Formats: sequence, C-alpha cells, structure tokens
Amino acid sequence: MFKNHPKGLLLAALSNMGERFGYYIMNAVLALFLCSKFGLSDETSGLIAAFFLAAIYVMSLVGGAIADKTQNYQRTIESGLVIMAIGYVALSIPILATPQNNSYLLAFTIFALVLISCGNGLFKGNLQAIVGQMYDDFEAEAAKESPEKLKWAIGQRDAGFQIFYVFINVGALVAPFIAPLLRSWWLNRNGFVYNADLPRLCHDFINGSIGGNLGNLQKLAAEVGGNAADLASFCPQYLDVFNTGVHYSFIASVVMMLVSLIIFMTSKHLFPMPGKKEQVVVQEYTEEEKITMAKEIKQRMYALFAVLGISVFFWFSFHQNGQSLSFFARDFVKTDSVAPEVWQAVNPFFVIFLTPVIMWVFSYFTKKGKPLSTPKKIAYGMGIAGLAYLFLMALSMTMGYPSAETFRNISPELSSVMKVGPWVLILTYFLLTMAELFISPLGLSFVSKVAPKHLQGLCQGLWLGATAVGNILLWIGPWMYNKYSLWICWLVFALVCIISMSVMFGMVKWLERVTKS
Repeated sequence: MFKNHPKGLLLAALSNMGERFGYYIMNAVLALFLCSKFGLSDETSGLIAAFFLAAIYVMSLVGGAIADKTQNYQRTIESGLVIMAIGYVALSIPILATPQNNSYLLAFTIFALVLISCGNGLFKGNLQAIVGQMYDDFEAEAAKESPEKLKWAIGQRDAGFQIFYVFINVGALVAPFIAPLLRSWWLNRNGFVYNADLPRLCHDFINGSIGGNLGNLQKLAAEVGGNAADLASFCPQYLDVFNTGVHYSFIASVVMMLVSLIIFMTSKHLFPMPGKKEQVVVQEYTEEEKITMAKEIKQRMYALFAVLGISVFFWFSFHQNGQSLSFFARDFVKTDSVAPEVWQAVNPFFVIFLTPVIMWVFSYFTKKGKPLSTPKKIAYGMGIAGLAYLFLMALSMTMGYPSAETFRNISPELSSVMKVGPWVLILTYFLLTMAELFISPLGLSFVSKVAPKHLQGLCQGLWLGATAVGNILLWIGPWMYNKYSLWICWLVFALVCIISMSVMFGMVKWLERVTKS
C-alpha cells in the first residue's frame, strides 16, 4: 500500500490516527453527553457542539498561518497535541452537575472544548500540509528521472491522501465504542443498566417539569435497577453514575494524544522541513515573471475558494452524523441493544471497507484513458450525499413521522411500533460514506495541488475553515428535526447537496484547467 508513496506517509498517518482516535471518542458522545450531563435540550446541545466543531476548523486557519510564518510545521503540530491533551484532562474530571453548580460547570466544560479546538487547529491542517509537502518532494524527485515518471508521481497524490484518510477512520471506527463500554461498565458496577431515555427524564424530575411522564420514569427506574419509590434519590444518583462513565472515556483521549505525540516526535526526521530549504535556495525573478506568478496564484486561489464554497454545504449535511442523525438513531430506530453513539462507527467502517474499492474504480478509469478529475469526483460526491437524504425523506414520508418533539411525547407502546430497523442507519451511512470518500480526501489533495508553496499551511487551514462554516450551521439540523415533520428536515439536506452538485459540475472545466496549470 505504501510502496509507491513517500517514506513518511505511514508514520504521518499513524500520528493522525492516534489523534483522531482520541478526538472521535469525545465527538461520538458530545451532543448526547451535554444533554445527559446538564439537561440541555437537543437544540442547545447541538448548538454548542456545532460551535465547538466550527472552532476546531477556524483555529486551523490560525494554526496554518503560524506554521507558514515560522516555517516550523513540526513544532506547531507538537504544541497542538499537548494543548489538546490538557483539554481532554479537563473533560475527564467527573463532577456531578446540580442546579447549584450547573452554570459554572457548563462553562468549565466549554473552556475544555476551547482548549481542544485550539490544539486541534495547531495540529490538523499542518499535518495535512506536511503530507502535501512530501508529495511536492516526491514529484520533484520523479521529475529528475523523466516526464513519464513525473506524470506517474503526480497521479499518486490523490491515492496518498485517500490512504491517509483511511488511517483517520481506523481511529474513528474503534472510538465510538469506548464511551458506551465505559459508561455501561460503570453503570453495572454501581448496580444499574443503560437506558438512553432516563437522563432526560431524570433532569425533568429534578427541574420539576416531569409532567405526565412521571409514570414512565418510575417504570424505567425499576427496569434499570433503581428505587422507583424514591425518585428524589434515584435521579441524581443515576445521572452521576451515567455521566461519570463518560468522563472516564475522556481519559482514553488523553492517552491517545500522548501516543500520537510520541509517534510524531520519533518519526519527524522523515518529514519535510521547508524552512530549512528556503534558507539555502534564493530565487530571483524578473518583473514579468512576478506578474505571471501573481496571476497564476490569483487563479489558484479563486479555484480554491470555489471548491471551499461547495465543501461548506457538504459538511453541513455530512456532520449531521453527530447531530440530527444521532438523535434519529436514539428516537426512531430500534437500537435497544446498541447505544446511539456506536452507530457513528458505521461510517469509519465503510471508509475502511470502501476506500480500496473506490481507489480501484478511479484506477480503472485512468487505465482506460478516461481519468476522473478531482473536481468531477467532488461533484459526484455531492450527488451521492443527496441520495442519502432523499432515501431518509422517502422513508419518513412512508412512515408518517411527525417532528421528533411530537414523536417523543406519544405513548411508548405506539412509538415502539413506529420505529424502524437498524438497516436504515446502515444504508444511510453507506451512502454518506461513499460521498465522503469522493469529497474529503480528494478535497485535501485538491488543496495541496492549487496551494501556493508559501501558503500551504494557510490553504489547508482554509479547507478546514470551510468545514467550520458548515459546522456553524449544524444546529439547523436538530432544530428542524424537532420542529417539523421529519421528511422536511431530510428534504432540506437533499436539496442542499443536489444544488451544490449542479454548481460544481458547472465549474468542472475551469477547475480542471487551473489544476493542470
């Protein structure tokens, strides 16, 4: 797999895999954890999670600018890993949230998320920039041999970023199991069992807003091993044990940050050091050459921003896997024996399984003399994402699903009959993963192709910044999910993807010209 790629690719991928493993442990449970810990609504927890995800990618702009200015990508990456570890340590402290301390404890949790976002900003985009620099050097060496060798080397870049992306998802595949396993272990150790509905009902009881759900709370309390006759004692106790198990899972994130740091520091001699090269090589240009270069850079940046605009809408739709799709798994899918967070592992499983297949398909078209350009692949990806939401829309219309808020208030006997099987989530994630593989790793490759040499960190940060904009909009998903009939929610995402696909196809020829220049 790594034979025809730069030597440092495997170790860069392993370092990224460790960091992503720690990150996805936290991200798999974040929106649901904010609900269970602080009694927040889906919309409020979704908004906090959305701004956190956005901050991660916005800070990549800052991290990229720092690395470009100092030309010390490696030290910037190391600093990011340390700061992230500190943030995860703060998240791992198990303190019971009560009406008296809820506000400052929520503020402390948000502070921990800020630390994680700052550290991630220093790490993520700059490691991707280093991978791009590896391929710059790889292609330069190939150019010394022959034009044919150079052409072959250029063709390896897309494949290299796809391999890099697979390793991200190896971490993401395992991570969603960690928090549910630790939570269930801690619940069992304290004489309870897991129930996804209980945290919300416990918070409603403590806040005095339980209303007509008191009987349901008593029933569930007895089922999980609690004292249904003394709910005043049971509810705080169950919440404390439930959330402490999640806090323990954040310790695993700390460990993985340190593992990632060790891998990076022991292998950084294999990574490019652009700053050192620029001190040795000084190139003088004529005025005419400078004007030509400025025009080329301008065209490249225009192309970059065009693709960034499309990616905003993809991430707005795709990252619903941690928001409205997680809530959908909790409310509308028969997953009694599987925690809602675990379903996020379906996506990275499909990434690992499908990447070799998709790489073979791309290679097949290349051998036939009909290679698919990176912009064209991205356009197809948007269309596939649209299919996923069209499927959910058709299902919701067929089942007659109301808004999630209405659905949660109907009787448990009726709602259980209306729930669908896990196959719905599996098919949805299959389609979304196909779309992701056409867009995310190839988007990274596209950025590395068009980015000016002196702005590689910043341009990778811009790609992540576009992701941030998409993430800022994520709260719209849970809001629609709770307020409107479910098919309307999925229709909006389908339209966003289909319109984006059409716009992308309209720009394909221009983008292909720019990437070849």
